[in-house]
Amino acid sequence: MPYIGLDIGTSSTKAVAFDGLGRSLGEVTKHYPTLSPRPGWQEQEPERVIRAALSAVKQLVANLGQPPTCIALSAAMHSLIAVDDKGQPLTRSILWSDNRAADIAAQLKGTTLGKDIYRHTGTPIHPMSPLPKIAWLRQNEPVLFLKTHQFLGIKEYLIYRLFGQFFTDQSIASATGLFDAERLDWHGPALDFAGITAAQLPQHVTPFFILKNLKKSFARYLGIPLETPWVIGASDGCLANLGAGALSPGEAVLSIGTSGALRITTPQPVYDPGERIFNYLLLPPIEGSPASYVTGGASNNGAVVYDWFCRRFFGMSPSAKGMERHRAAMQQVPFGCDGLRFLPHLHGERAPLWDASATGSFQGIRPGHTLAHFHRAVLEGILLNMKLIGDVLEEVTGTFHEIYANGGFTRMEFWVQMAADIFGKKVLTFENEGGPALGAALVGMRALGAIPDFAKVKEMAVVKKEF
Repeated sequence: MPYIGLDIGTSSTKAVAFDGLGRSLGEVTKHYPTLSPRPGWQEQEPERVIRAALSAVKQLVANLGQPPTCIALSAAMHSLIAVDDKGQPLTRSILWSDNRAADIAAQLKGTTLGKDIYRHTGTPIHPMSPLPKIAWLRQNEPVLFLKTHQFLGIKEYLIYRLFGQFFTDQSIASATGLFDAERLDWHGPALDFAGITAAQLPQHVTPFFILKNLKKSFARYLGIPLETPWVIGASDGCLANLGAGALSPGEAVLSIGTSGALRITTPQPVYDPGERIFNYLLLPPIEGSPASYVTGGASNNGAVVYDWFCRRFFGMSPSAKGMERHRAAMQQVPFGCDGLRFLPHLHGERAPLWDASATGSFQGIRPGHTLAHFHRAVLEGILLNMKLIGDVLEEVTGTFHEIYANGGFTRMEFWVQMAADIFGKKVLTFENEGGPALGAALVGMRALGAIPDFAKVKEMAVVKKEF
């Protein structure tokens, strides 16, 4: 029977079925909108996301014609939902891209307390993380804050809806700015800054934790046996590294979807005195195996910027057929765009700037620059920003030799080749780009004892093309 990895992302949820060798048996993707009720705010309706996730699983199970061995979870990091004592949302899901807590983050960053929180949690001080978001609610929504029984992320809210219990995995917890990923417990000074206690946060468990007591109504809706194991899994960024098989020194994963990220896996936490990179827990020590951490930097400005450019300048989405001729013209422009540069910080920036107020710009514009120059400059700018993250990562952790690419940008081979040229390193794409969904399924396999460890993950990753 198949293993299902359910990956709840920023713009969509993807349910993917895999066999025991990591081969994809089918997938279903469901999209949902992001709301921006005020400048700098980025929110989603939690129930709409949950409906999309469950609909994806239901359709995938129907397509497979058989029940899954298990369903394992992955989710985007840093979301925040305040719920009351009946589990009802008091807020929408506040996303990583929401900047309402920028002033609070700026006041904390660089202080003795801020440095302590970064050192222990591995989460850079930035409005993306739940820590300053909770502090913002305390200061700006005091009545709502006092009503809040639990502060959850979107995965935790899904778990509550399905199982009626408050759990979080230690990987997601390590990206909240509230969790000490070495001690494997909530970090007291961070809780004090947020103005909450550990009782207002879900119980943290390992990524191999099997959730129990699925509500009968959901089992009927999904078309699965009531006793189907649900494995809590980990965060999407960490699981992307596991799914790509990037578990050894010298291997990095470059993901460009809505946002962008460059990450390596390490056996111990890595901290940057300049607080430019994150350090999140992938897996705690288990059965004699050491812990593993994922270190890197995430950018707010991935393919979301390319989507903006295509719609604003060409009046169509990047996937529209009409874009083919524009991309053909862009590929005739020389590397470096004849001096035209693009800073891609349309949505503020996380790594490498950690500046929520950063803005984008074109620089070096001359009369000879054509629309094709601007087109190529956008793609180069997104990647050059990722290269800056790579420079910091190599400075702190050592050189990596090859890059495993995943995310929507791999559908444009020209863009992947550009990445190889900019980084000056070999870039690999894979036949089965399972990404976080595959990583979740692998955690599910290990939780159920189907695999003893992750040593064979490399064999599952079949190289599609080398750049």
